Amino acid sequence: MTVPEALKSISIRPLFVMNLLVKPMLVIGETPGGFRRIGVVTGGAFEGDRLSGQVLDGGSDWQLLRRDGSTLLDVRLSLKTNDEELLTLSYRGIRHGPADVLKNIDQGIEVDPSHYYFRINPLFETASRKYDWLNRVIAVGTGHRTSGGPIYSIFEVL
Repeated sequence: MTVPEALKSISIRPLFVMNLLVKPMLVIGETPGGFRRIGVVTGGAFEGDRLSGQVLDGGSDWQLLRRDGSTLLDVRLSLKTNDEELLTLSYRGIRHGPADVLKNIDQGIEVDPSHYYFRINPLFETASRKYDWLNRVIAVGTGHRTSGGPIYSIFEVL
């Protein structure tokens, strides 16, 4: 099959780095789909060349620990830019790695992010005219879990 050159690679551009503050997990327990837990996001910040601001209280991170040891993320956040514009950010993601590494992460022990896989696919929604361009952006992110919450580097897919 012949594939055009434009389809053989993907270009990205840094969008921002974001850290989340998360309360201790609310453990729902074993469900038919896997082990469910929920992290309540109480705040955080994001910073980039084109937009920066704060993560507002009230977001949530619904996690499903699968039987294969990986964790599926389903996150909804509200963001407020430094110039007072409101955005929503939602993403799905996956985190997996060696069992001992994941155990350390779950115990709040910081692990070198090169020792596990942690990726997300953010989507934005806003009524802001200034940031309307975000409504049409596909993004990807890499994550790192610290004791207080995750840190993400988020990139716009060009």
